[in-house]
Amino acid sequence: MTYQPTLEFAQKLDQDDPLRDYRNRFYIPETADGQPSIYLCGNSLGLQPRTVEAYVQQELEDWAKLGVEGHFRARRPWMPYHELLTPAAARLVGALPEEVVVMNSLTVNLHLMMVSFYRPVPGRYKIVMEANGFPSDQYAVKSQLQYHGFAPDEALLEFPLRENEVLHRTEDMVQFLEEHGAEIALVLLGGVNYYTGQAFDIPAIAEAARRRGCMIGLDLAHAAGNLPLQLHDWQIDFAVWCSYKYLNSGPGGIAGCFVHQRHLQERENPRFAGWWGQNKQTRFLMGPEFDPIPTAEGWQLSNPPILLLAALRASLDIFDEAGMDRLRQKSVKLTGYLEHLIRRVGPDKVQIITPGHPEARGCQLSLVIGDEGRRVFEQLTERGVICDWREPDVIRIAPVPLYNSFEDVYHFARILGELVQGAP
Repeated sequence: MTYQPTLEFAQKLDQDDPLRDYRNRFYIPETADGQPSIYLCGNSLGLQPRTVEAYVQQELEDWAKLGVEGHFRARRPWMPYHELLTPAAARLVGALPEEVVVMNSLTVNLHLMMVSFYRPVPGRYKIVMEANGFPSDQYAVKSQLQYHGFAPDEALLEFPLRENEVLHRTEDMVQFLEEHGAEIALVLLGGVNYYTGQAFDIPAIAEAARRRGCMIGLDLAHAAGNLPLQLHDWQIDFAVWCSYKYLNSGPGGIAGCFVHQRHLQERENPRFAGWWGQNKQTRFLMGPEFDPIPTAEGWQLSNPPILLLAALRASLDIFDEAGMDRLRQKSVKLTGYLEHLIRRVGPDKVQIITPGHPEARGCQLSLVIGDEGRRVFEQLTERGVICDWREPDVIRIAPVPLYNSFEDVYHFARILGELVQGAP
């Protein structure tokens, strides 16, 4: 497509967009003068679906009327409520239903997975991650290494970056695994890097990891709901993700977890157990022996928070209706238009560090504006743009295909141009 930098062109793209009506199914935050903001921060917190209130209100009403009996007599009984989300969650990440469970928060799930799938032995005990990965993952991995008696400075590796580059090259990552795989117990990779917005070639890296006998796990915080995923076919060992970003479940929303089918019957694997992972047929017999459910549900610890599940179910129902393939098609076009407009804005002042090829990114673009970055970010906020700042020098913007429009993108680029052109 040949993009045009005009408002009329953006409006025409919106008119032709088969997903345009989904915008009306979300609350768009307003500016101080009551106008819709330009919300480009779905990579940090997704917007609230208008249906969330009804989904949550139903559970509040049943709690008020039924009390504890709501576990069995609610319109959607709470005992199996989490199972309502499993099919949609599995479709979203390309998994079998038995491989997926919605539970806990991302880092809790990451720790639970490393208990089971970080299996250090003499000579093979290291963990490798992407450079500049999300700090919380670094904290979790370092604490696991220390728990096992290893020094993180020696046992935690990073895929190397070439000099003066901020993006990883797939061939370098594969080569690193070929050279060091014999000493690596676990590869832990973000599906999309939170800082640069780079989407990794997961199938190629997973194949290289398997070839060298390494377990591979994924943090999909910035990938779930952003990119099409095929976790089962890619033979990923485990994956975890949050749901408050692209999946619109609300601040602190409940997270998700994937365990590949081949691991579900491995009862000898270590795990931290809890009563909600117990065989459903014997759970309420309250026996002393743990008999895990032979699905990803066997990693559950406690009965889940129903109100958080209800909020996520409202969003997953929208995803199921819209379809991830259609959302991705729009995302490529929307992000491509944004990139086109930004490259026309002070090309000597605005650098896009996110990969230019659509296959190597989702909908996030990371911008560097030199010494003026923080000032520009603050002025964007004053002008009604909601995006975010990441130290030391990046403005992250994410046009989400469910609720962002081409006109949003056009107006953002116009405001950015005015601010950059006014920079010294």
